[in-house]
Amino acid sequence: MMSAVSLAFEEFGGPNNAPLIILHGFFASSRNWRQVAQKLAVNHHVYVPDMRNHGASPHHPVMDYPAMAADLLRFINQHGLDQQGFATVSLLGHSMGGKLAMWFALNHPNRLNKLIVADIAPVSYQHTFDNLISALTALPLAEISNRKQADIQLANAIPELNYRQFLLQNLILKDSAYHWRIDLDIFRQTAPDIAAFPDTNHLMPFCGKALFIGGANSGYVKGEDVRALFPDATLHFIADAGHWLHVQQPAEFVAQVMCFLETS
Repeated sequence: MMSAVSLAFEEFGGPNNAPLIILHGFFASSRNWRQVAQKLAVNHHVYVPDMRNHGASPHHPVMDYPAMAADLLRFINQHGLDQQGFATVSLLGHSMGGKLAMWFALNHPNRLNKLIVADIAPVSYQHTFDNLISALTALPLAEISNRKQADIQLANAIPELNYRQFLLQNLILKDSAYHWRIDLDIFRQTAPDIAAFPDTNHLMPFCGKALFIGGANSGYVKGEDVRALFPDATLHFIADAGHWLHVQQPAEFVAQVMCFLETS
């Protein structure tokens, strides 16, 4: 049995509503999903865990989708989210979290009600995080006295302001000095596993209800990549949105998720 870690989490909405778990992406944490979670909590009991090595959750040298799926299964069991004996839990995952949601659905289909995947497909992508992680590692933390200085130092390597500020949420002030909350060495070692998707040849397709929401400007989601493993999937693309569709078009994103969850 794979060793699972106990995940830190944030919680929104009342316990009498059906549970929805939101799974964040690489370098993110539960805090990035608070606004979306609060909106979805009107009709759902929303849990937003920090994945292993992210946010306030424990660090572990292994970070791949089977390991994170073991964490998620432990989380569902720990919180009694399907103790009624039938699958009441729905999953919403973005990017890395979307791959985790898909892997969990393929391996534990009976534990899942509905699956929502945001701007990612069950494929191995060719992109690498090497330059990004190198830029973060090279930041001279001992010389930095405020977050603005860090932002300026990273501007050349990471030109997109919003993405830089997203990454800098992992920079924390502790004992009057700045530290990375994440272990960049673990991220460097495991990044290839995050960009990949595990072998699915031994698995049956997930025949439950699934919604794939893509950013129209993104290119990460293609129907042929999805339907082989998720034959009952609905695909929807949000205009004027890229990979960060839930940030760029939050109203449309939440509306699509709510509509799918409320439809029997």
